[in-house]
Amino acid sequence: MEWLSSLFIEHSALQAVIILSLISAIGLGLGKIHICGISLGVTFVFFAGILAGHFGLSIDPQMLNYAESFGLIIFVYALGLQVGPGFFSSFRTGGFTLNMLAIGVVMLGTLFTVIASICTNVSLPDMVGILCGATTNTPALGAAQQTLKQMGLESNTPALGCAVAYPLGVIGVILAVLIIRKTLARKVNLELPEKDETNQTYIGAFQVHNPAVFNKSVKEIAHMSRSKFVISRLWREGNVSIPTSEKVIKENDRLLVVTAEKDAVVLTILFGEQENTDWNKEDIDWNAIDSQLVSQRIVITRPELNGKKLGALRLRNHYGINISRVYRSGVQLLATSELRLQLGDRLTVVGEAAALQNVEKVLGNAVKSLKEPNLVAVFVGIVLGLALGAIPLTIPGISTPVKLGLAGGPIVVGILIGTFGPRLHMVTYTTRSANLMLRALGLSMYLACLGLDAGTHFFATVFRPEGLLWIALGAGLTLIPTLIIGFIAFKLMKIDFGTVSGMLCGSMANPMALNYANDTIPGDNPSVAYATVYPLSMFLRVIIAQLLLMFLL
Repeated sequence: MEWLSSLFIEHSALQAVIILSLISAIGLGLGKIHICGISLGVTFVFFAGILAGHFGLSIDPQMLNYAESFGLIIFVYALGLQVGPGFFSSFRTGGFTLNMLAIGVVMLGTLFTVIASICTNVSLPDMVGILCGATTNTPALGAAQQTLKQMGLESNTPALGCAVAYPLGVIGVILAVLIIRKTLARKVNLELPEKDETNQTYIGAFQVHNPAVFNKSVKEIAHMSRSKFVISRLWREGNVSIPTSEKVIKENDRLLVVTAEKDAVVLTILFGEQENTDWNKEDIDWNAIDSQLVSQRIVITRPELNGKKLGALRLRNHYGINISRVYRSGVQLLATSELRLQLGDRLTVVGEAAALQNVEKVLGNAVKSLKEPNLVAVFVGIVLGLALGAIPLTIPGISTPVKLGLAGGPIVVGILIGTFGPRLHMVTYTTRSANLMLRALGLSMYLACLGLDAGTHFFATVFRPEGLLWIALGAGLTLIPTLIIGFIAFKLMKIDFGTVSGMLCGSMANPMALNYANDTIPGDNPSVAYATVYPLSMFLRVIIAQLLLMFLL
């Protein structure tokens, strides 16, 4: 049995891999269990690690440090790549208000953390750990630990605070949503509101009766209107064609136009009359509309097209086809000439069958190639992220230079590459499944190490008066900011309950609470609000965890 003992007890690289794999497997398995519709998911790995550490399992300290750091780096970088494309766009009109409310949640939690540390004599590193647990934010915990290491201080104490506060952090946001619903939203009709599709792609058929556009080219008409639109098909005297920018529009022409719904009224005035036919139904057979033209979706798989403007390809003039819509990450975009293409975009192309075959060769349409992960971009991004995280930034009043560290550097670079990579012709595309795999693998490694390290002193900390105080403080850090901002958003700003719930879940980085909101509130408003505020909230919490320790410790 010595061989069995060496596998689990004697410190070695093999033993470290086995222990961390077992902890991850058990935690992920238990994480699938739902209690009252709530599950901890991958976070259960953290508690499986705590139990393993409590019962005396351990691995070589250097192996533990390596696995914990590498897991954190992979997780936060993949997270940055995921949220990057929507990070800056989340500040647009509606999203700006929601992000400001989410910042309010973050800042209130930060303020209460400082006040609680002063009033209760709980050390700031412990309070930062409690804050990370109360907001279910493990990347922020990683950032805090790295900051403490840079400052030459004990880095394990925040993990204990996080572990103590985490369970109520998950449940607390759900309780806040319930309290708001029972006290403020009792008389509110939660049935699906009318869908706001003013910025969604819209298809309409128009008849040309406005003398102002007679005998003018498509290019000239486009300059006459501020609205963006694409003419997909033109019918004239029973014949259908794909209009180029030089095509002259005549009286009584019928046009199939793709635009934003908010611009439909403007285009009705521009062209003369809109037909009553609904062209936005999902079951329309576009190939049955006319026998001369074929509609097909073509996927961009040629790396050299990544980041190029659609108009620069001049596909309409060269091949006599039209691109009416672009699908990207589940979002339907208007195919304007200024739209920058990304690897993986799906283009709706209309034209003759022979022309579509030629366009397919230009765009690629080799779907199998997208399934191969682009690991070069991942490793280059990690190197750049670690380099950025290692740059010392001198701030007046702080003796120790500020560094973004292992958590801050990669997430910043991930966001920047995810946002601007295509414009620099960098192939940053990874399939959703590949991104989820990277994140889950990295987070599992990090949480397993974190729990194993914290497990030795976890129960001794919880079952003492100080532990009960930590639990109470964590509950307060979860409930108080969410209730205050929830009241302001719902009662004073009159934002609908579904959107408020999603915003609160996103500001606390709590997908478990979002699942509850989606199950109990009709419509997709909670998910949309969550996605809108999540990137900025996640980024702020990672940075604030470091700044609190650097400025106040």
